[in-house]
Amino acid sequence: MHHTLARARRTFVAAGIVAACAIVPTAQLASATPHSTGNASRAAAATGGCDVLAPGASAAAEAAVRAACSQLGIWYTWGGGHGPQPGATYGQVDPTDPASNHDPERLGFDCSGLVRYAYARATGQDILAGTANSQYHSSRVTARFGAAQGTGPLLPGDLMAWGGANSIHHIAVYLGAGKMVEARQSGTHVMVSDVRLGGDYNGAVRIGASPGQTGDFSTWGTDVWTHTEPSTTSARVNKFAGPTRVKVGCQKHAQLVEADGYRNDAWSYLPDYKAWITNIYIQGPAWLDGVPTCA
Repeated sequence: MHHTLARARRTFVAAGIVAACAIVPTAQLASATPHSTGNASRAAAATGGCDVLAPGASAAAEAAVRAACSQLGIWYTWGGGHGPQPGATYGQVDPTDPASNHDPERLGFDCSGLVRYAYARATGQDILAGTANSQYHSSRVTARFGAAQGTGPLLPGDLMAWGGANSIHHIAVYLGAGKMVEARQSGTHVMVSDVRLGGDYNGAVRIGASPGQTGDFSTWGTDVWTHTEPSTTSARVNKFAGPTRVKVGCQKHAQLVEADGYRNDAWSYLPDYKAWITNIYIQGPAWLDGVPTCA
């Protein structure tokens, strides 16, 4: 049974999930020019050890690292960096954080504002506007790494993220050698930090200069499980708390599933998760367009 007609019903927007360092500010915020930091900031970047610290990254990713590093020493400001164009802006007061009381007077970035700026400068396109959560689930993601993988597979320019599956609240740019550059919190400046793999570290993503690859889709619904095999009776692998961007490697006909008013025997393999998901919970037709059949 095809479920294309119900796609509108399945378009899910996670309400109430707002990242503390990723609030889009109101229209009155002033935007800054990309070169507002000048030579002083570049000197600070050089002395602060902020640079591409490992080989293997794409040219765009290396450019993003250096763009983020060029802002070393600029204020963290709540909501900063989300003006009409990428670049530092004056921030807002976070009602939950007294340290942000002076953010409206500070020209700077929040975490996602810095990431937005870095990749805009690197690619010439504003490809990562939005919150940390939307950046983590962007269609520009070409690879995804779980928290348990640590920094082993990461390359400079990858984005490290903290929070829940669909409630990422902080994001930073990996430099290599266990270091990252971030806009961390009110009262501090854009800084180089040691990576933090504890707490609610969620994993990392790699950003491509081109839009999502063939096979890039979004799930829908809440608390949707993936499985080791294309069957609901196989072991569970991970749960998508809300809509999540996923790369589909291939699809096949397997167990017939009935859920949420739909009936479908198509399953998709998600290579980034090494798991299967019923096509019922992937936005699109029952048999996904442009996705090959699994061998």
